[in-house]
Amino acid sequence: MSQAQISPAGQGRVSPEARAAQEWRRIAAMRDEDVSLAEGALWIAASEYPDLVISDYLARIDAMAATLRGRLRPDIATADKLLALNHYLFDEQGFSGNNDDFYDPRNSFLNEVLERRLGIPITLGVIYIEIGRRIGLGLHGVSFPGHFLVKCALRDGVVVLDPYGGGISLGVDELQQRLRVAGAPDDVDQSLLSHLLSAAPCKEILGRMLRNLKGIYVEQGDWLRALAASERVIALCPDDAGEEYRDRGSIYLQLECIRAAMGDFNTYIRQRPGAEDADGVRAKIAELQPLVARMN
Repeated sequence: MSQAQISPAGQGRVSPEARAAQEWRRIAAMRDEDVSLAEGALWIAASEYPDLVISDYLARIDAMAATLRGRLRPDIATADKLLALNHYLFDEQGFSGNNDDFYDPRNSFLNEVLERRLGIPITLGVIYIEIGRRIGLGLHGVSFPGHFLVKCALRDGVVVLDPYGGGISLGVDELQQRLRVAGAPDDVDQSLLSHLLSAAPCKEILGRMLRNLKGIYVEQGDWLRALAASERVIALCPDDAGEEYRDRGSIYLQLECIRAAMGDFNTYIRQRPGAEDADGVRAKIAELQPLVARMN
């Protein structure tokens, strides 16, 4: 991690990398209900764009919401407000899913999504939620298997929306079909479906964004960036990061940081002693112990 840089005048100046790390620790320490999804997502982007001015993009989101809010009647129904949001974002502003290059890392950075109008389900979902909330919609993210969604309470129930699909609403049959595509059994009952449609905490959403990035970087063999994303996930909830410690341990192995890898594998076993892969991780620890011993 970069240390604070000293200017020629002798005044301390925090480097962009150190500032981003500080801000991430601040977000991680906040109560979930106080976390701004947009700000958190932009600080994720700041790790890749050190000159990013967070306030400029937050102001852009505010301005977009103000434009839309100014067009709405005070007594507009929630369903009509959703239709207006869909028209504004997807028809007028041109936001859409990047089907041509889904795994482009830029799809995971909120500044790039705002500039290019292209994203993946979770980044489009964050923009949808943030602008929707600013116009008075009670929107919540849903960490649905395979595809991030958004839900909104209506007078006669709940509507589930897909910002990646232009804000379309999804019925039970389509949700069941998406579960099957994601590998779920054919007979998912209503109680399990309701659980899968629970509102996701803000930190969980930010963690999912980072895991998406980590997966892209791992696929590219970009281990340092994968490590940075994994470290931020762990910072959100270090006492219950479980699988993330295992994944970071594997990244450390790729970087030949043997001692750090073994430490993460041990933490994983402490937090998830009954995990299906626990025996395999214990075997890996046993394999690494002689290597670490020779380092002492």
